[in-house]
Amino acid sequence: MELKVNVGSYGENVEMMSPEPVSPTGQYFNSSVLSVSVISILEFDNPIDDSASLELVNNVFLPINPRFSSIMVEDGGGGGKHWKRVEVKGEDHIKVPRFPDGLSPESYDHHFNDYLSKIATDPLPQTRPLWEIHIFKYPTSNASGSLVFKLHHALGDGFSLMGALLSCLQRADNPSLPLTFPNFQRSAPSKQQDNNNDNNNNNNHHHKEIIMRLIPQAFNTILDFCWSIFKSSFLEDNPTPIRSGKQGVEFQPINIMTMSFSLEQIKNIKTSLQVTINDVITAIIFLGTRLYMEETCEEAKNARSTALVLLNTRSIGGYKSVNEMVQNQEAQVQWGNQFGFLHVPLPSLHPCDSLNPLKFVQQTKNVIKRKRNSSAVYLTGMLLESVRKYRGPEATAEYIHNTLKNSSMTVSNMIGPLEKMTLTNQPIKGLYFMVVNIPQSLTVTIMSYMDQLRVAVGTEKGLIDQAKFRKCTEKAFTIMYNAAVVDK
Repeated sequence: MELKVNVGSYGENVEMMSPEPVSPTGQYFNSSVLSVSVISILEFDNPIDDSASLELVNNVFLPINPRFSSIMVEDGGGGGKHWKRVEVKGEDHIKVPRFPDGLSPESYDHHFNDYLSKIATDPLPQTRPLWEIHIFKYPTSNASGSLVFKLHHALGDGFSLMGALLSCLQRADNPSLPLTFPNFQRSAPSKQQDNNNDNNNNNNHHHKEIIMRLIPQAFNTILDFCWSIFKSSFLEDNPTPIRSGKQGVEFQPINIMTMSFSLEQIKNIKTSLQVTINDVITAIIFLGTRLYMEETCEEAKNARSTALVLLNTRSIGGYKSVNEMVQNQEAQVQWGNQFGFLHVPLPSLHPCDSLNPLKFVQQTKNVIKRKRNSSAVYLTGMLLESVRKYRGPEATAEYIHNTLKNSSMTVSNMIGPLEKMTLTNQPIKGLYFMVVNIPQSLTVTIMSYMDQLRVAVGTEKGLIDQAKFRKCTEKAFTIMYNAAVVDK
């Protein structure tokens, strides 16, 4: 699942000309009020051999997109910004931290987590292209070594950046074969509809169905659009165990922890409930969050809490060639920021939910489905464009900042390959990502890889007890799996 933000639909095209203008979204995410980045972590089975790192950067990474060799500069006359090609010195972008040798994996876990927190909050220099690579050569509990890509969100959204990353990797079993990806769509109904009905009756029924869908869709569009404006303008979520409400929380140190779930077990829940994998994992995250709030502060367990669920707005079913994304302007799959936010209120936690967690899945599924079928995200996109036109990109960035700040958490999901991958013949054990420098105390990202779903949780240091949050999320998964599969 990529992101649909109830701050609108962010679409952009990449023109293969010089100079390339920075899209409105790129300017929003690299402004005086917002500077959002994505960090992607590759975990390796074996100690990292970085002898070919410069060659990999120069010959594989940089050719992917001209933006990786460009900086953002002001247009003459203050009309906007454009990407300016510059000479890239790979050694300036590759960082290799040094720590004492001979420590335990647990000790290196602490060093790695502190290092991630540091690079998450450190701004990327504007005087060189907006990306860095960090090579952590020490063994942690999860890997023999880790590679961290930090890329500014102005370069593209998660779909674009993940496509770029995957283009650097190969299948471990057969590098000549393409990577394949799981199907996260709804399971097919168990019974097929009868196709032998009278055609006229079918047509009449079809017309009635269209009318019955359009009426509530129009109502939901108006409701969601107004709600989006309220949430982005002045209606803040309550301070809770997952939201400190601090000003400038995006500059505070963070903790990042991960947990893994069996993709096969998630699929079993999906099949049992006839929903999507995204429905299942989002419901698990929401239920786990409510359980954490209840365990931390009983009075706050059902406080007003809103999640921004990020969804890809491209009309696609999977990753395409990076060359096609960059160069083919008529293609459905284009490089850039093509996403939006959905404001999704966390369902309330009632005493029966621990006994009937499947109700929680249905509630989550219904509200997301209703909001996805609404056109409010496109109206909000038009509103953002009007703000940009009449008040400038900085004012629009402030609006987006408020949208994030006034909510409690962000949930983002990416589909990863089914096969084990390698980077320069070095096998990759796991991968995950995190969106950083956003004004929220809690960010949750989900990434599938091989037979696992990896959930990464980014939290404001000193606010959220990560061990307790992990326990509550794992409890949510267990009771949901038992109710849907084991006890059915």
